[in-house]
Amino acid sequence: MGFKRYLVGAVFAGLCCGAQGAFAAKDAAGAVSGLPVPRYVSLKSDHVNVRGGPTKDNDVSWVYTRSGLPVEVTAEFENWRRVRDSEGAEGWVYHSLLSGKRTAVVTLKSKEDLAPLYDRADPTSAVAARLQSGVVTSVKRCAAGWCRVTGTGFDGWIEQQRLWGVYADEKID
Repeated sequence: MGFKRYLVGAVFAGLCCGAQGAFAAKDAAGAVSGLPVPRYVSLKSDHVNVRGGPTKDNDVSWVYTRSGLPVEVTAEFENWRRVRDSEGAEGWVYHSLLSGKRTAVVTLKSKEDLAPLYDRADPTSAVAARLQSGVVTSVKRCAAGWCRVTGTGFDGWIEQQRLWGVYADEKID
């Protein structure tokens, strides 16, 4: 009985008290929300505390200051979600600060490069705009390796591989 209580306490401590590696995404797949893990979501607010573990008792590691930024949910624990951003940083965020609205960040090999945004999902169509690395877009639809994205001053199609916030070959309607 004593050993069993110790084991449960040790597991709970590992889950609650900041052990970021305590969860593997496959272990928590849909365990709390019923939604797939991993999955992409976006930040609801322009002030989102990221903590070292899934409780308010854990210190704030950093603060996101941009609403709409895409993050990937990699684990769930009660009302907390472990998220990873496009730079690979991970931490725990309270679930109500996340939105199911799909957004993506333009990623390029070089910061100086520009990603063409086309009128249609066709590289021979007219270029509607050129987007810099780091531009956050709203994702409207993805299919066959292309995504229709919008943002302030642009609307068009971009190759899916140029976005962080959608999975390869993911279909979004």
